Amino acid sequence: MTVRVFAILVFMFGTGSALADTLKTSAGNVQVDTMVEDLDTPWAIGILPNGAFLVTERDGELLYVAEGTANPVRGVPKVVANGQGGLLDVTVPKDFDQSREIFLTFSKSQRGGAGTALAVARLSQSGDRLTNLRVIFEALPGGSGGRHFGSRVVEATDGRLFVTIGDRGDRPQAQDRSNHIGTVVRINRDGSVPADNPFVGQTDIRPEIWSYGHRNPQGAGLDAQGRLWTSEHGARGGDEVNLIRPGLNYGWPVISYGKHYSGQSIGEGTAKDGMEQPRHYWDPSIAPSGLLVYSGKLWPQWAGDIFVGSLKFNYIARLTGTPLKEVEQIKGPETERVRDIVEAPDGTIWFISVGQGAVFRLSPDT
Repeated sequence: MTVRVFAILVFMFGTGSALADTLKTSAGNVQVDTMVEDLDTPWAIGILPNGAFLVTERDGELLYVAEGTANPVRGVPKVVANGQGGLLDVTVPKDFDQSREIFLTFSKSQRGGAGTALAVARLSQSGDRLTNLRVIFEALPGGSGGRHFGSRVVEATDGRLFVTIGDRGDRPQAQDRSNHIGTVVRINRDGSVPADNPFVGQTDIRPEIWSYGHRNPQGAGLDAQGRLWTSEHGARGGDEVNLIRPGLNYGWPVISYGKHYSGQSIGEGTAKDGMEQPRHYWDPSIAPSGLLVYSGKLWPQWAGDIFVGSLKFNYIARLTGTPLKEVEQIKGPETERVRDIVEAPDGTIWFISVGQGAVFRLSPDT
């Protein structure tokens, strides 16, 4: 096996990186540590209880980073690395110490092309391989394009799983509940359908669907109440933050605050009865990817605030208030194309910079 050694030091139980900088924020200066670099199109971070962490690369590589080295993990699912598709999210569940299970989303080969799929597998004690890999959900039907896979997976407070799925570039499908396109789905940990899902037993509706009318939700996270929030790509303008509730229609492509890239209007306007309004939208678009609702553990003044990465304008947005507003842009060389953002068990904030090919950690500047 090839060992990929990077200029890193490990997070909670290490000494911190020698490559440290600071960023100015509303909470004062924060320290920025480089946790791993030289990555190839990184997509997601999963932090393990022992201080090691996992990083996905879109071309299909899963890396285990510990004690200053990053090793590829064997046994990952075969991905269709086309356009925005590939190996995407990684989630470490609350019971990892007992189960050793991790969850991966990826673009899976299907009839007609590829679709968003969710797999579960056990990570070896050494972190070098996955075993007992099995696909527990895949969005149907497959599509031939390489766009809009969505693909965040979030463990709910009850242990069930939310998976976000984009419209695959086929806009009308997001209003057709006979398929999974443009939805958030909710499943049990074994892939079965929870009996209390909103559309269970209804004819011609996929029972996994929790909400629908989504364009491309690439950020998702829980707040302190266990509610699911998403950040979603609009077209030209109209990027959204949504509070996801069961059975609701979030409007795409019937309503939107954006326009088509041609400049033409989308659908029927910005509002319609029976369709949800975003809690926040951006115009111009920031290309949001990665969403975190912060606990307040290290920065109490940020408790409950939502952090969203911008791929287009190279910053981390902080949103708060009712109505929800962007109140701060955390920005520096490290925030070039922010793809994922997560909170570690110690309250530090970790994020992926695709532009830098690196994972960074924010901590109080002492």
